[in-house]
Amino acid sequence: MMYLLVAGLAATMTTALPPSGDLNALVDLSAERLLLADRVAAAKFGTDQPIDDPVREQQVLDRAAAMAAEAGLGPAETVVFFRAQIEMSKTVQRGLFDRWTRHPERAPADRPDLAADVRPRLDRITAAFIDRLAATADLRAATRRCRDLLLVAEGEADRRHRLDPLHEKALHGAIAPICAG
Repeated sequence: MMYLLVAGLAATMTTALPPSGDLNALVDLSAERLLLADRVAAAKFGTDQPIDDPVREQQVLDRAAAMAAEAGLGPAETVVFFRAQIEMSKTVQRGLFDRWTRHPERAPADRPDLAADVRPRLDRITAAFIDRLAATADLRAATRRCRDLLLVAEGEADRRHRLDPLHEKALHGAIAPICAG
């Protein structure tokens, strides 16, 4: 269904719209971060580690705000974007916890190391997000054009990453703050 909507929109877009490559990279980073949520969930499932980690979440938001200010971005808007990334990551984790609780045979056999394996990858994505947000600032401010291109980029990311419904829904929420307004 999403593919048909995106294909229809892409077919009706005019040449006046810039290529969606810049938004594609931003949306791909969101998808990559959401797919890492699977590893976070695998590390936490069956342990006493909660999905919500307010201390770590605040560290991520503070770092993003500081990096945004250095890059000439609005820290408040950047925090809104990163909060969406965090919340949608937790949505994926909760969905996986539910799935694995109902079907223990599908639960991951290995437990990734958050500090050594997952967090460095998340930190790399955070830095890349800041770069992409700065590079797309003008495009993201053009609300209507941004939303049209974002819809196309979302559909392309869904297909490219072969997202299941849980990750598709999370991606939609994660990228919602990309366009201004």
